[in-house]
Amino acid sequence: MTTVSLVGKMLKSDEKKKVLNRIKRINGQVEAVGRMIDNEEYCVDVLMQISAATGALAKVGQIVLENHLKTCVMEAMKNDDDADRNQKLEELITLFRKYAGAID
Repeated sequence: MTTVSLVGKMLKSDEKKKVLNRIKRINGQVEAVGRMIDNEEYCVDVLMQISAATGALAKVGQIVLENHLKTCVMEAMKNDDDADRNQKLEELITLFRKYAGAID
């Protein structure tokens, strides 16, 4: 049995609004990178903008992961469904490998 929850359904209304605002800012940062490259701006300035967008996106990932742990994973650990608990554990292992840079 596979349970898939949408982020928007799991985030509280105020958290969802904050995450969506972050995403809008990230979109603006990424668009700025494109304009900077098109305008042939200084490479270091472009790299700084890329770094800012990457950091902002990583923060969104942290928020979503924390929410997943506090909702979906916690729920799976509380129920009596061994398959569900094992699935959530495997999902977490996969996520941590990818975030740690050790992609299989």
